[in-house]
Amino acid sequence: MSVTAAVGFLAAGVACGLKTSGGLDLAVVHNVGPLQHAATVFTSNRCKANPILWSEQVMQDGIVSAIVLNSGGANCYTGTRGFQTTHATAEAVAERLAISAGDVLVCSTGLIGEQLDLDKLTAGVWDATRAVADEDGASEAAGLAAATAIMTTDTKPKQAVRSADGWTVGGMAKGAGMLAPGLATMLVVITTDAVLEPAQLDQALRSATRVTFDRLDSDGCMSTNDTVSLLASGSSGVTPELSAFTEALTEVCRDLTLQLQADAEGAAHDVAIEVVGAVSEDDAVEVARAVSRSNLFKAAIFGNDPNWGRVLAAVGTTGAEFDPYGIDVAMNGVQVCTAGEPDQSRDLVDLSPRAVHVLIDLHAGDTGATIWTNDLTHDYVHENSAYAS
Repeated sequence: MSVTAAVGFLAAGVACGLKTSGGLDLAVVHNVGPLQHAATVFTSNRCKANPILWSEQVMQDGIVSAIVLNSGGANCYTGTRGFQTTHATAEAVAERLAISAGDVLVCSTGLIGEQLDLDKLTAGVWDATRAVADEDGASEAAGLAAATAIMTTDTKPKQAVRSADGWTVGGMAKGAGMLAPGLATMLVVITTDAVLEPAQLDQALRSATRVTFDRLDSDGCMSTNDTVSLLASGSSGVTPELSAFTEALTEVCRDLTLQLQADAEGAAHDVAIEVVGAVSEDDAVEVARAVSRSNLFKAAIFGNDPNWGRVLAAVGTTGAEFDPYGIDVAMNGVQVCTAGEPDQSRDLVDLSPRAVHVLIDLHAGDTGATIWTNDLTHDYVHENSAYAS
């Protein structure tokens, strides 16, 4: 189970006609308490969708009773009417669940610049909240339906759970493109039955996202709708040590991150770019991210070409501290470059497996970091060239 694994949470996923495929496209997650504490991390993109603008207001007091999420439309750059649609959706959820609209987060995903059909949304909210109220609202099937309803170009739902000492953390995520960091990288809902205050949830969530979702850089593009939310019901009655909770939360986030990487649009390789020997963590991240955003490097990986020169060329664009002629590079365990000179033959590197590991040693310090990315494929270009049509 995912968002329904923690006690105190009900979920549903329904079809309301927003997707032309007729598939599930609206989900509701309801926190029945006794606590309704929450923390949320939003995209840092300055061009924010209407649901972000609404949800930022909701989060000011750290109290959230429910989240409603739709696929089939981003509700971004849709003007006053679009914001009114977001507001009305929250009001509909609030009326049906007998809660305050000011405690309802709204998330949307899909094409930018298209108005959502409020009548369809309202009908979907009716069906979803009725399903949430059923005795099966806390079931594994209900959690799976919610995770399925938020999918866009995803090929499979993404869920993760961890339990420890009487409390549980569960989550669901969607995302298969535009996976670049901005504190959040997609739509994610995480639930827990632990007893924690909003400030503690915020601290734990930001710590977890910094080393998981924020390190996933599939294509260098940042969405206008990215939201990662953490809700706590307190139903377990257990107050864990914050460090233990943060560790479990980070495990859930990392699990979801790697599922997102594996389902990235058109990808044929899952690439881990690990940088060691950096002066600082920021330097390590900057170097790894530069490589992850090199289309030359990503195209080479797609072609099973261990062109390590493209790795060094990308490293050289950064402001990190290192000796340009003291860098080592290994690809899938083969040391292809040592101290800026050729080492083992690139012909020994096998890039036919889906998993690719690139290790870059800067020999400048004792800090490291890993960025997860994908290759650049024909399928990715095709899918994104036809997304709106």
